[in-house]
This record gives sequence, structure tokens and C-alpha cells, in this order.
Amino acid sequence: MRYGFWMPIFGGWLRNVEEENMPTTFEYAKKVTQSAEKWGYDTTLIAELNLNDIKGMEADSLEAWSTAAALAAVTEKIEIMTAIRPAFHNPAITAKMAANIDQISNGRFTLNVVSAWWAEEARQYGGEFTEHDERYDRTDEFLEIVKGMWTQPEFSFKGKYYDIQNARLEPKPVQRPNPILYAGGESPRGKKSIVENCDAYVMHGGTVEEIEKKIQDMKDLRKAAGKEPLQSFGMAAYVVCRDTEEEVKEEYARIVDMKDSSGYVGYNDFVSKSQLEQQVKLEDYSVSNRGLRPNLIGTPEQIADQILAYEKVGLDLLLLQFSPQLEEMERFSQKVMPLVEEKRKALETLSK
Repeated sequence: MRYGFWMPIFGGWLRNVEEENMPTTFEYAKKVTQSAEKWGYDTTLIAELNLNDIKGMEADSLEAWSTAAALAAVTEKIEIMTAIRPAFHNPAITAKMAANIDQISNGRFTLNVVSAWWAEEARQYGGEFTEHDERYDRTDEFLEIVKGMWTQPEFSFKGKYYDIQNARLEPKPVQRPNPILYAGGESPRGKKSIVENCDAYVMHGGTVEEIEKKIQDMKDLRKAAGKEPLQSFGMAAYVVCRDTEEEVKEEYARIVDMKDSSGYVGYNDFVSKSQLEQQVKLEDYSVSNRGLRPNLIGTPEQIADQILAYEKVGLDLLLLQFSPQLEEMERFSQKVMPLVEEKRKALETLSK
């Protein structure tokens, strides 16, 4: 299992908790990321939203790509996965920016392709917001251009959304043939785009059974399309790690204590303008990205067992959320990560 974490660019992950002691500053993001490298984390995912979906539209949030470039320059090992939403970007410029950040990081920059869902944000920031399937049509063209510019000396493309003629991009990315393209999607149209254009699949939080089914489905679709197997399967999850079950229950109750909150402003757009495989209840939405569904909630022993269950069905990347980020990431690295390794080795010994 590789361990990743969501960059705390929104000031936290809890829609019911106003202050999480996670300042929305680059200095805090840098401290978290540099500490994560020391603690054994492999990846950070930087979400791209111009409005704050967690704490409310009026709250501070960091911009994803400038944050990624800055972090690339002050880190050494960690993979920097940054979201890209085609409706807000020119693909040729995106290819150039991504190649440059990949050079800065010496081959550690990857993309999480998101076809967008928040109509109000698009209205405020001038993004192109269209019907669900058309968003993926745009994404397909966008990725064809980005990959073409990364791999060809000169690239031209004319489609419904973009017209790029005789474009040259140098220097190319360090990674060949291209930086890894991660993407998530649950609709048939979204999955088709991922199968055809991307390298890895990332999912919202789900139960072991739900994730097993999704992984097998994507493997089957990829095989049917005559493509090589996907490189990675990742999942978002929120962690509550405590030494006793009583402490776990207390923290969980704090997280899901329903109250009026400006952090729910995007809920209706999320559930109505996405095509989701599982119903997202308001309690699920209290934590970002369905993070409670994986049930990484319990004692270190219980969480380690749950992680091994996900490994068994083919999951190889966890994109974790914590609150407060720094303290809880350290706790997880000290109490859960080593325990997973111990348990895995014990299971391997028994199977021999």
C-alpha cells in the first residue's frame, strides 16, 4: 500500500467543525508536506477548486497549481498529484506548465483529471460548465492535446473545443511517455474516458465490497478496450485513529454532529450534477469525498486490518484526510503504518 494525503488547502475537511487548526497558508502546506516525506508518505493530492467547498465560498483556499510548483521546489521524494479541470484551462498551456513542474520536481508531478461538477464555481470564475457527458467530451480532447504535446516534437489538433496548430513544447516532462494521469468517475461516460485516456483510477471512499467491484469493473473495461492494465487503484478515506474504542466514538460523534454550515453550499450541485454509483447522504457529506465509508475509524489494530482488507481486493493507494492534519498524520505514521507491515509479514509467513 502507498500512503497519500490530501493537501489541506481549504483549512480542513470537516463541514461541521469551524476551526480545525489547519491554517490556509502555504507555510502550513509546506510544513505538512516536508513532514510527510519524513514520516513515509508517498503522495499528496492537491485539489483544484477556486471556491472553498469545505468551509464555505467566502472562506480562504489555496490555488492548486502555484502551490504544486512551490512544493516541488522544497521537497525531494513525494509525488505531487495535482487536480486539473479542463473547463478552466487551456490544454497547450497546461501541458507546458505540467512539463515545467515535472522538471522542477525531477519527475514527481502527476495529474488528477477532474471533469468538474460545481456550476456556481464555474459561473463565478468563468469556467465552461456543460451537461455531464459533454464535459467528458471536452476532457477527451483536452487530454489528447496534453499527451500529444508531451510526446511529439510538434503537435496540431482541431476538434469541437480546441484548435492547436504546430505547437512545440520543450523541455518535455522528465517522466516518459508522460506524467501519470489519474482520474475518477462513476458514470459509464466517465469510465469510458478513463479507460481510453488515463493511467490510474482513483475513487471516492467506499466499503471493501464496493471498491472490489469498482476495481474489477475497470480492469474488465480496460481489457475489453485492448489497453494495458491500469497502473494504480486509489481511494479517498478519512482517518480517525484513537487508542480506545470509547475515544473513537467520541471523535466520530464530533465529526458528524449535523448543524447548519456554509460548508454544505456545494452539496446540491455535487449530487445533482454528478452521476454517482452510491447515494451520498448528508452525513456522508460531512466529511469530504465520502471519506467515512471506508471505515478507517478505530484503534490502530482495527485500521490496520481494514487496510489489509483493501489491499487484498487490489487497492494500492490511500489518499487520506486527517484533522488536524499534522498531528493526526504523525499518529497514523507511527501507530498504523508499521502495524500494517507487521500484519502483512505475519500473514505471508502463515501462507508459506
